[in-house]
Amino acid sequence: MTDLAIETEGLAKIYGKQRAVDGIDLAIARGGVHGFLGPNGAGKTTAIRMLATLIRPDEGRARVLGYDVERQADEVRSRVSLTGQFASVDEDLTGKENLRLIARLYGYRGAAGAGRADQLLEAFGLADAADRQVKKYSGGMRRRIDIAASLVVSPELLFLDEPTTGLDPRARNEVWDIIRALVAHGTTVMLTTQYLDEADQLADRISVIDQGRIIAEGTSSELKASVGSGTLHVRVMHRDERDAARAILVRELGVDFDTTHDPQALVAGLEDRSGVTRALTALEDARIGLAQFSLGQPTLDEVFLALTGHHAESDDTPAEEEAA
Repeated sequence: MTDLAIETEGLAKIYGKQRAVDGIDLAIARGGVHGFLGPNGAGKTTAIRMLATLIRPDEGRARVLGYDVERQADEVRSRVSLTGQFASVDEDLTGKENLRLIARLYGYRGAAGAGRADQLLEAFGLADAADRQVKKYSGGMRRRIDIAASLVVSPELLFLDEPTTGLDPRARNEVWDIIRALVAHGTTVMLTTQYLDEADQLADRISVIDQGRIIAEGTSSELKASVGSGTLHVRVMHRDERDAARAILVRELGVDFDTTHDPQALVAGLEDRSGVTRALTALEDARIGLAQFSLGQPTLDEVFLALTGHHAESDDTPAEEEAA
């Protein structure tokens, strides 16, 4: 048995002139959560669909749990599950009916299928809603029943494609707890997300993808360290003072400062912290009012901004990705 859950070389998918996935190389070990982080349209879903044998690669090769995704697709399908961005259960059926139906499709018969459905409903906190139509479930409950459906037969590898998109914070935390429990019981999880905090919370290792290419890989701490030992956050009291503050900071610290979505904020990665006190004094001498001046570890959002020049949570989804 191979130690790798996923292995790819030059994996690519092309739609017209758009390379939705542009030659990615992955070597993902069994066990734990591997995060696949990138904005909408980066190629995350297309890559997952190739690895799950739903679409064929145009270039390169991929092996999942030791099996070639093209030549041994049936072997791959019998060992993995996929939960996509949208619920795949029948909303007109109850939670119990959905799970019993899927159990029968997997070969369970009679009491065995009913028992497996009841077991999952209990495990996912849905026993009280078992006889309710799924269309009457909350967003968090729908995600739970969807994940439960993918676990009727326990997979060796579970692909979770943006499982918390559109959920409120409480429901997101519920899904996070489910993912941690799955890993504790031996399932390997490949998690695609555009949420930086989600990758930070769950992933043992992270691959950062942008415009179809892997641009960085490592643990959360390694990725943060790659952009500097610290990050300086500055927020001026008045937006018309930001440019003046930026000029002073660049002069005193010798690094460029990036703007953010906040029109009053500036941020920069620092290798040398020795000039921070001097920069603060210069801002005070220029009578620039500060709402924030803090030095801390970089966030994953700042890592992504440093690597790509834009933030991870963007909406520039290419038509090819939407159609994939």
